[in-house]
Amino acid sequence: MSLATWELLSYVVTVVGLPLAIFVFLFEQRKERENEEEEVYQLLSDNYQDFLKVALENPDLRLFSEESTQLNEEQRERQLIIFAMLTSLFERAYLLLFDETMSLKQARRWNSWEDYIQEWCKKANYLADLPKLLKGEDPSFVLYVEDLMASGQSVN
Repeated sequence: MSLATWELLSYVVTVVGLPLAIFVFLFEQRKERENEEEEVYQLLSDNYQDFLKVALENPDLRLFSEESTQLNEEQRERQLIIFAMLTSLFERAYLLLFDETMSLKQARRWNSWEDYIQEWCKKANYLADLPKLLKGEDPSFVLYVEDLMASGQSVN
């Protein structure tokens, strides 16, 4: 092969190969990031399923009732602990999934959590404890929930 052929091949590699390599690298990075986001979402969903199991194990607390019920002291304490677990899970979901600028896929994932938050905020027993439960939580999460409540979305 002549020097001119080698030179031509090096130009082809530079013009075609390098941009292709960069594209493949960026594509793989994006795919990896999406897989990580999906894994986070799945872990949060699994945690919510675990929470629901705890709620089902405590039917006397009437956690799914939208009306406030009279509970004895021991029941009230269990209910507050379970609501603290739920609020902590909501905060974790907010911190890991919520962003002001989300892709459609990210927004779809977050919207399912927003639906859970709205649904629980319709329940008088949870709503009554919410101010106490939000103390010490992430300030941006607290603001988000307060804005959600102020906008009236929680009482649809």
